[in-house]
Amino acid sequence: MNVADRLRTGLVLLVLGIVTPPLMLLQRLAIRFGWRLAHTMPMAFHRLFCRLLRLRIVIEGEPSRDRPLLVLANHTSWLDIAVVSTLAPLSFIAKQEVSTWPVFGTLARLQRSIFIDRTRRKGAAEANREIAERLAEGDAIVLFAEGTTSDGNRVLPFRSAVVGAARDAIAEAGHSGHVVVQTLTIAYPRRGGLPVHRGDRPDISWHGDMDLIPHFAGVISGPPIDAAVAWGECVAFDAASDRKAVTRRAQEDIRRTYARLVSGRSRD
Repeated sequence: MNVADRLRTGLVLLVLGIVTPPLMLLQRLAIRFGWRLAHTMPMAFHRLFCRLLRLRIVIEGEPSRDRPLLVLANHTSWLDIAVVSTLAPLSFIAKQEVSTWPVFGTLARLQRSIFIDRTRRKGAAEANREIAERLAEGDAIVLFAEGTTSDGNRVLPFRSAVVGAARDAIAEAGHSGHVVVQTLTIAYPRRGGLPVHRGDRPDISWHGDMDLIPHFAGVISGPPIDAAVAWGECVAFDAASDRKAVTRRAQEDIRRTYARLVSGRSRD
């Protein structure tokens, strides 16, 4: 890392260190007192965050206005959280260990994320009930359906179990209506104005046993990144729907869209 990169990294961390604590306090108050700000504050924070990291986001389509809304997305990096959070008032479904991460875990809790402990059957059941309640209340919930991050070169198979929580939302609503399942594809096709090729994707994707802090520093100090996101098809998921079929359809839609986005092609 050269001197200019060190200076840039230090400046970004300084700005984040100054603005993040008061915004976190305000968000805590907004959640405690039920202010509408609790839904929009994460959007404002992550837009600032992406601007500091020089993330340029290009958006195709728009989120469904129908509720309840369950968004199924692919997942390659911690960057996905920041990018998706700029798009609309959203909360995430995350694995339990995320809640213990320094800084990032606190931010996830302040965004009203739902944490699933996959090591405890009771924990998963409790999380499913919370997902159902939040969906029934009208919250838009994002599920990274692969269950982990990929290396950025492919979309991993989707897991259908959590999608079944949408059934509970239907029951919570008195069996009247359906949940809208919408796909969201996230890709990083260019960096520093140049295409990101297969060998370059580990610099952006974060997976396996990669350390978070060095990866975070590399993103800050490296060239600007282009993020491409595409809202996809919507499927009405009701009590008669097959969760595996709905999940498989979403997976196929995201795989097709991801292949197009990483190649830099626009929607036809």
